Amino acid sequence: MLNEDVLDQLRPAAAEAAPLYLQLVERIAAAIACGRLRDGQALPPERVLSEQLDISRTTVRKALDELIAHGLVTSRHGSGNFVRARLEQPLARLSSFSEDMLARGRRPSFTWLERGRHVPAPEETIALGLTGGEEVARFVRVRLADGEPLAIERATVPARHLPDPRAVEGSLYAALAERGLRPVRALQHLRAAAASESDARLLGIEPGSPVMTTMRYGYLADGRPIEFTRSVYRGDRYDFVAEMREGG
Repeated sequence: MLNEDVLDQLRPAAAEAAPLYLQLVERIAAAIACGRLRDGQALPPERVLSEQLDISRTTVRKALDELIAHGLVTSRHGSGNFVRARLEQPLARLSSFSEDMLARGRRPSFTWLERGRHVPAPEETIALGLTGGEEVARFVRVRLADGEPLAIERATVPARHLPDPRAVEGSLYAALAERGLRPVRALQHLRAAAASESDARLLGIEPGSPVMTTMRYGYLADGRPIEFTRSVYRGDRYDFVAEMREGG
């Protein structure tokens, strides 16, 4: 059941020119954007929404169909309709996936795909400033929030800093912080792409679906490179947000 404040925000007005169903679409989208309706929150059944908002069930159904088409609401057979807010990742803050999800009240988890020492690929050698003969500790996992796969993360650090990758059981940043090696600065490159068949299978989406790929280069306070992470994020669930300020 929605509280009265939220219902007042959602209730369409007959005096407005826009059709009632579009008003409801816009109001629900705005409530999701500002956090009044939370990701995963159940919406009342059509009949209840119709009664609470004083509009027809046809209007409610049309609005919900539009929201489902735009990915803001998901319908689960036998369970009802649920808010499906897009997750925002601030680009100005250096934080881990788990920290971001916990800050949003989501339950982070992951599935390991790879965790071990390897001969570095050329791009890893360059990104981490490695010398001949050095190995990397490589960590590959699917990141989930409340059981939903959201991203694939492929992180590498010089093996001399984490000689036993299998000792890292959770947060990579926490493992580095224990050694006084948590990155304090990073450069992150973003690029839109289409999901490969293998990535799509891991993320539970169709091959060719839009994804956002990132490459993050993490540095210690003295400027030494410590982390090179390549990630693939679901385009239907993630927005990357950068705060901009006027130059002085």
